[in-house]
Amino acid sequence: MKRSVAIISEHASPLADPGGVDCGGQNVYVFHLARHLAQAGYQVDVFSRCDNPDVALVRPGPGGSRVWQVPAGPKCHVQKEDLLPWMDEFTQFLVRHCRRHGTYDIVHANFWMSGLVGCRLKTTFGTPLVTTFHALGRVRLKHQGAADRFPPERLKIEDRIVAESDRLIAECPQDESDLVELYRADRDKIRVVGCGFDPAEFWPVDRKQARKLLGWNPGELIILQLGRLVPRKGIDNVIHGLAHLVHDRSLRARLVIVGGESDEPDPAQTPEIGRLTALAQQLGVGDRVTFAGRRGRDALRYFYSAADVFVTTPWYEPFGITPLESMACGTPVVGSRVGGIKYTVLDGETGFLVEPNDPAQLADRLYTLLSNQSLASTMRTQSLERVNSSFTWNHSCGTIAAAYEDVWTSATESRLEADQIAGEVLAATPRGEVA
Repeated sequence: MKRSVAIISEHASPLADPGGVDCGGQNVYVFHLARHLAQAGYQVDVFSRCDNPDVALVRPGPGGSRVWQVPAGPKCHVQKEDLLPWMDEFTQFLVRHCRRHGTYDIVHANFWMSGLVGCRLKTTFGTPLVTTFHALGRVRLKHQGAADRFPPERLKIEDRIVAESDRLIAECPQDESDLVELYRADRDKIRVVGCGFDPAEFWPVDRKQARKLLGWNPGELIILQLGRLVPRKGIDNVIHGLAHLVHDRSLRARLVIVGGESDEPDPAQTPEIGRLTALAQQLGVGDRVTFAGRRGRDALRYFYSAADVFVTTPWYEPFGITPLESMACGTPVVGSRVGGIKYTVLDGETGFLVEPNDPAQLADRLYTLLSNQSLASTMRTQSLERVNSSFTWNHSCGTIAAAYEDVWTSATESRLEADQIAGEVLAATPRGEVA
């Protein structure tokens, strides 16, 4: 029988709908990790904080896993920046749970607060700890500055997690470098495992068919932006780039923005929509920007397939799953030369890489791609080849499972060695004496 795994993801449940402020790539990551592990025979429990009083304590999870809604703090949405005070309560629940139901073979923590819980479980029960940070505090501070609302304790806690984890899963080479250079991580403990996409969820849909389904103009040039609507995603940079494209290059493209807190775009529920709408009007492209609201996962392949190009220019990005999903639908990507995006997007082959805050450069690359159908066709083909050969969830989760086995083997050998030493000490100690 395969091993038991506790996946801790304090703010990102695999059962949440992605697209909200605190619902994005980590939710998708945990969903697919739990699903693939459970389908491979692992006993998988996912632990996320309960933010809804009407849900059961434990619910069926993806692939046969279970999702525990941990009672910690108020049973309503709390921004992840404000969750640290509730982590003691979260930990106490896990400790009681392990004492009642038995410990796990592996704990896999996702994000730094989950890592704190994982460290305490390791201290209490000796359970091997694997950690995926998804974002690092020192990197975030570099880009966010005073806008970063996470508590200052985050950095010391991350240092502890790096030191105590048995394995660190870096999502791209930049993530690995940051762990080593900014946190003095032992490189031997790091495994670089990128995120993925599910071929059963994302594939190319005929563009005319996708546009007809969405009600889009079949002949219009469409730029797609999809994901969480928060300032660090750099959507304002995309609108500035669109303005350059329209006014300086006379290319009448449309920008479609998918995401937000509601199915219908509502500035009251998603303040970023109001800010971006005002910016577009100020730049004279208000009639060229369309907000589509939040969309379910089953609809996203139609948006990707209907677009001519997908754009994502965040200030920083630990990985970025949306570029993979776009390439899996045969749509080239223009993305920031940061983090995971520069790992997945091959500049000049599956799209273009640009500096994150350079709208003129963005407009130049968009013009090159949108005005050259032969180039766009080649990039579509190469995008499909790249993601299907290197970035499926099946491949990523299999690699993570192999890391679990390495950790388990090392931990077992260490325990056996410790038991052997203890036995030798007892054997060498005269009866009646204390060693």
